[in-house]
Amino acid sequence: MGQHIVITGVSQGLGRAMVDGFIAAGHRVSGCARRPEAIAALAAQYPEPHQFTTVDIRDDAAVAAWAEGAIAANGLPDLVINNAGLVNHPAPLWSVPAAEVDAVIAVNLNGTVNVIRHFAPPMVEARSGIFVNFSSGWGRSTSPEFAPYCATKWGVEGLTQAFSQELPAGMAAVALNPGIIHTAMLETCYGDDAAAYTPISAWGKAAVPYILSLRPADNGRALTVPV
Repeated sequence: MGQHIVITGVSQGLGRAMVDGFIAAGHRVSGCARRPEAIAALAAQYPEPHQFTTVDIRDDAAVAAWAEGAIAANGLPDLVINNAGLVNHPAPLWSVPAAEVDAVIAVNLNGTVNVIRHFAPPMVEARSGIFVNFSSGWGRSTSPEFAPYCATKWGVEGLTQAFSQELPAGMAAVALNPGIIHTAMLETCYGDDAAAYTPISAWGKAAVPYILSLRPADNGRALTVPV
């Protein structure tokens, strides 16, 4: 049944759009998110072979257990998509509370590393699979009042470049800027003005085939979804 696709942050926004799109295209999805009620709803809508698990990717042990279960159920992933992310509420850097900075870093950077740590070893052994680490336009430029988020997405870009150099032939890691999409996260940034940007449904129709088109030759590239 198609490819096995692992996605973090599937409860809403881009993650949920990708779940719908990949399953509609005939692929198996192993997804995680932090909210149990959202995971239960996904599991009811999309039963096995799809797997949906409540996981906080900041918790390395929880990610390890999730990876083991996902691989046991559906085999090695063809794609691992590090989509889960947090953005800080807009404020000058010195005004962003320490706990909020810590949370943004823990999800956007540490969570991405945790997922790679537990899915990569068997994939590297098999010399097969592609990692897609979600970046941002703010991983390649900056804006005031979003310094913590910018820092983490610039970090994702650098992390992905280094990781790509560690992979064997036949694999790839790419940093993917999804573009500016009308999501709840964008509303945190732009308020009501977020509605002027690309709808999630339109993004999903472009993003899913684009991600499926990625190949080992794309290893190390910094890409943007064409919407």
